[in-house]
Amino acid sequence: MIKLIAPFAVAGGVLLTSGAPVTAQETIRMTIASGHPEVFLWVKHLRETFIPTVDAALAESGEIEIDWTQAYGGTLIKLGSETEAMQNGIVDIAMASGVFDPAAMGILNITYAMPFGPTDPVMVTEAVEDALMSTDGLLDQLADTTGVTYIGGGVAIDGYNIAATEPFKTRADMDGLRIGGAGPNLAWLDTTGAAGVQGSYVTFYNDISTGVYDGNIGWMTANVPAKLYEVAPYWNRVDFGAMYIGGIGISVDRWEGFSDTTKAAFREGADAYAAAYFEEQAARYESAEQALVEGGGKQVIFDPADREAWIQEVKNPTAAWREAAMARGEPVDALLNAYQENLAAAGFTFPRDYLAELAE
Repeated sequence: MIKLIAPFAVAGGVLLTSGAPVTAQETIRMTIASGHPEVFLWVKHLRETFIPTVDAALAESGEIEIDWTQAYGGTLIKLGSETEAMQNGIVDIAMASGVFDPAAMGILNITYAMPFGPTDPVMVTEAVEDALMSTDGLLDQLADTTGVTYIGGGVAIDGYNIAATEPFKTRADMDGLRIGGAGPNLAWLDTTGAAGVQGSYVTFYNDISTGVYDGNIGWMTANVPAKLYEVAPYWNRVDFGAMYIGGIGISVDRWEGFSDTTKAAFREGADAYAAAYFEEQAARYESAEQALVEGGGKQVIFDPADREAWIQEVKNPTAAWREAAMARGEPVDALLNAYQENLAAAGFTFPRDYLAELAE
């Protein structure tokens, strides 16, 4: 059974969920929520793939049935409040993401601390998730400090580039521009002469059209559906790389009340969720490229030599993030090394060895 929370349905009060252990054959109520709307694939496939897969697996075991409440698009929780909502029992399941909740989930921002990486989102996600799972004690520590268990289902967005009101092929062309972006990626603009301005897809279109800034750091399968090519028609291919944004988190209190069979059903749902996400992402990317051109947009290739100089000269993007993780007592060096080694095994080597510099 599934219920959806519409914007007006929250006004009468917040639905609280229980973390009590469940018993066999019991129907339990669970709430899954996101501050993002379903236009984003990582939300869309919670409804379309994760929940149906979990339900099917649970039906086979016969242990429990779930009465789902779904609340997307900020109807129950605000973007960035997912961890707090799980801690407080407002929701049971939500995205565990460092991008949108850096205070609680900052360790998951590993790829944002290592830009100019692979453009293949599947390669990136597999490397990150293997590093997360294999780094001794990391996910247990994350669960202890946040009250959220990471169960997999990691996803990455297709490669970051810069949409702008004008084309640029070198950093000199970027000098003086104002570029909107999320906190973790604004640091990548170092040495370009462009100024980073905090923004999001909620505001990008209006902010660019009114001159608040001249473009945005974003990805193809989000920029095109938002029709940003109408106000920022030049898709400047700087190739920051695909970025892992997180996976599925579930309240520790709820998770610890599940049997191993039920936990396996949720992990099966997480695996199916990621697979469906990447399949649709690939299809959307191809159609988005076509829609960009048909809508009047144009792709601009950044000068390879100046891109290489940018990579070598930008302030080491890993340093500050690593220091913050070390201050939290997290095994960040083991995570970083595992991620870099996983990518190397998959055939990718960073053009600059950020980690070697930090070891000097």
